Amino acid sequence: MTPRKHLTLLLQAIGVWFIFWLIGLPAYYQQYATVTMAVASVLLSVAISLAAIAVLRGVDDDARKPRAFWLSVYYTAPFAALDALYCGWYLGHGPGFLGRYWYLTVFYVTPWLTFIPTAVLLRRQSTSARP
Repeated sequence: MTPRKHLTLLLQAIGVWFIFWLIGLPAYYQQYATVTMAVASVLLSVAISLAAIAVLRGVDDDARKPRAFWLSVYYTAPFAALDALYCGWYLGHGPGFLGRYWYLTVFYVTPWLTFIPTAVLLRRQSTSARP
């Protein structure tokens, strides 16, 4: 990927984080019941899985796994860093924010469990479809 694409992904990720932060106000989703957050997390995971298929399906086979890797990086690392700054430092929760805001923490891992396996499965699908 070009430096411009890296910058674009980073800025997209920061924008997505900011939107989720705004939606989560006033208490960054702490105002909702645990069950509500669990259901929302499952629904968001499904949406991410569908997005992974849609985004990676349009990428050449050779570029699919590297693209999945970089999507995983840019949709986890900036989120974790921004949440650590906001929840850990600004709100004063320190590393304890990882447990308190579990519904954020799970999304520091799930892109890795979604994008790369999706890239592998799409590659298998495209190679088995060839004559």
